[in-house]
Amino acid sequence: MAKLIQLPTIQDNRGKLTVFQDLLPDGIKRVFYIYDHQEEARGGHRHKNATHALICPIGSCKIYINDGINEQVFMLDSPKKCLILNPEDWRKMYDFSEDTLFLCLSNTIYDPDDYITTPYK
Repeated sequence: MAKLIQLPTIQDNRGKLTVFQDLLPDGIKRVFYIYDHQEEARGGHRHKNATHALICPIGSCKIYINDGINEQVFMLDSPKKCLILNPEDWRKMYDFSEDTLFLCLSNTIYDPDDYITTPYK
C-alpha cells in the first residue's frame, strides 16, 4: 500500500536541500535535490567513496570539476543531461537559473567522513 511521508528538509542561507535515502531496495542509496537557492555556490568538496549522478530537471547551472589533474566546467541545462562524478572529482555548482531544481543521486548514504573539502592545489 502506498504511504505518504514527509521528507527531511534542511534550510540555510543557500536555500533548501531535501533528502531521501534508503527508500529503495538496492541501487541508489540516496537522492537529494536543491531548490529555492540563493546566489552562493554549492558543493565545494569531493568524496572518498561516493559516486554521484547530477541532473537539472528544471533550470540550469554550471559545475566546475577538478580531478587533481584536469579542470573542466559543465553546463547542465537540459533534463536529458546527466553528469556522472567519480569520488575524486572536486565539484562546485554555481550560476543557478532562478527556477533550477538540481537533483543528485548517490551510490552511498550520507556519511560526513566521506567528504573532502580541501580543493586540489
